Amino acid sequence: MARAMFASPRLSTSDCLGKYARICPERAILRSRAPRRLHCRAAQDSGSELKITRRGVVNGVYLGLSAYLTYDLVQDLGLSVGDNAQPVPQYEGIQGVGSIYKVATFAGGCFWCMEPAFDKLGAGVIGTISGYTGGPEENPTYLQVSGKETHHKEAVQVVYDPTIISYEKLLDAFWHSVDPTQDNGQFVDIGPQYATAIYCYDDEQLKAAEASKSKLQAAGVFGEGKPIVTEVVDASELPFWPAEKYHQNYYKNRSMRYKLYRSLSGRDDFIQSIWGPEYLFSK
Repeated sequence: MARAMFASPRLSTSDCLGKYARICPERAILRSRAPRRLHCRAAQDSGSELKITRRGVVNGVYLGLSAYLTYDLVQDLGLSVGDNAQPVPQYEGIQGVGSIYKVATFAGGCFWCMEPAFDKLGAGVIGTISGYTGGPEENPTYLQVSGKETHHKEAVQVVYDPTIISYEKLLDAFWHSVDPTQDNGQFVDIGPQYATAIYCYDDEQLKAAEASKSKLQAAGVFGEGKPIVTEVVDASELPFWPAEKYHQNYYKNRSMRYKLYRSLSGRDDFIQSIWGPEYLFSK
């Protein structure tokens, strides 16, 4: 499959920093100038004792925090290197996909926020994988997808045991985690790469997804006359590309940063206003 080229501009550093300054204010404390030198002085009377001034302690803490947040920001923007920059092997550590277990794929905006919606269903959910799907480009990266250089969406693939949990239960978790009436992304994340979609791999999934969408539309759950714009896609020929290792289980591995991002994204405010607090999968 030939790699398609697009005229879309590459995601600029200023665009990235703008987004994170908006949704993650703690990033805004980063400064371009180097912190002041750590001030230390030796006690003249002992010759061996080292005394550290209060300013030195403050500057040392500032230096460490700046380095930590800079590393965090670089990783979040998809600029990581080494092992963190490599996509995880599909179904790593999971046996029986296609024979015992089935897969379901959902695009609901930021994939960091979609993994817990399915993981917390418990029994029957074998695992979740953050990744990209929906476009023809091979081996997409986070920078390419977030920069709209591909036709892919951020998505989560769920490996599940259909003898324990039904596909309809997964659909229910999906609808309770998104705003399916938003056509330009999801909450604070704007762009086609964050739009909602349900990717189906057989006729059974297609029929169930279309039926659940029609039922919600008829009920007017999201507002009278507001159309549900979530696509239901036949994905039988669409590959799913696992995302870089850094993005997997983000809500577990970087829980503080995840909670801050999610709390400022507007997702939980919307979910609570429609469904009530019992459906806040971020908890």
